[in-house]
Amino acid sequence: MKAHVSSILLGVRDMDRAKRFYTEGLGWKIKNDWGVSVFFEADGASPVGFYGRDGLAEQVGTRPEGSGFSGLVLTYVVRSEARVDEIIAEAQKAGATVLKPAGALPWGGYGGTFADPEGYIWSLGYSDQGEDQPYAE
Repeated sequence: MKAHVSSILLGVRDMDRAKRFYTEGLGWKIKNDWGVSVFFEADGASPVGFYGRDGLAEQVGTRPEGSGFSGLVLTYVVRSEARVDEIIAEAQKAGATVLKPAGALPWGGYGGTFADPEGYIWSLGYSDQGEDQPYAE
C-alpha cells in the first residue's frame, strides 16, 4: 500500500451546516452533491467530501457515536504567516472554533488550529525551512 490518500471522506451530523461552513465560509466549490454525500473541487489534490455520519459509520462497519479527539488532524500548509492568519480568521468568522491561535511553533514554524462545526481539526502551518513543503496554496 502506498502512502497516498485517494480521497478524504468526513462523516457529518448536519450536512447543510457543513456545506455552508466550507462553501460560504471558506470558499470551497462543490463538484458533486448527491444528497447523501458531497464532494468538493479538488484543485489537483486529494478530493474531500462529506457523508452522513450514521451512514458512513455503517458503511465502514463501526458505530457513529464518539466524542473527543479522534486522532485525525487535517493539515494545510501555506506560503506565509499572513496567510495562516487570514485562513484562521475566515474559519472563525464562518463558525469554526479556534483551538490554538496562530503563533510561533516549537520547531520553528508558524501555525494554529481550528475545529470546523462538526469538530474536525485543521492545522494551518507555514515554515521557511526545507524546500519540499507540501504546500496547499
